Amino acid sequence: MKNRMLVAIMIEYTRATAPLKDILSHITEKDFSEIRDYKTTDEDCKSILAVVNHCINSGYTYANYIDSITQDSTWLAYEKVIVNPLMAIDELDKMLDYTQAILEKISFYTDKELEQFQIKTRWHVTYDVEQLLEHAIVHILRHRLQIENFLKT
Repeated sequence: MKNRMLVAIMIEYTRATAPLKDILSHITEKDFSEIRDYKTTDEDCKSILAVVNHCINSGYTYANYIDSITQDSTWLAYEKVIVNPLMAIDELDKMLDYTQAILEKISFYTDKELEQFQIKTRWHVTYDVEQLLEHAIVHILRHRLQIENFLKT
């Protein structure tokens, strides 16, 4: 039987991504690539394109960290260059599909068993699987809000 916690979190991850994809479906390529924040030193936060690329890259990173608890883990480096909003939507879907495939590999674990895995990240935080997936959801939500704010100006 599939782990229900993983199923529920994946549903919420997909739901959290839907409004971001909706925003992307209604903006022009110019709006997508235009520099929005000239003051930031964070290259991932200068434009909608940069923010979305960061979200996708991070999504693959989260899935890769979760995959690292399996016997046959690999690290899929995301290296595509997103050029327009429609490609971004497609790449968000692929990132979610990749995450789903990784979760399938661990779906036989119980919640208690999953809690035992400690995932140390490069940003110096240690998560269990559920916490890392919750972080992934909130990451999308925070950056969607950032994009909404970009579009207000």
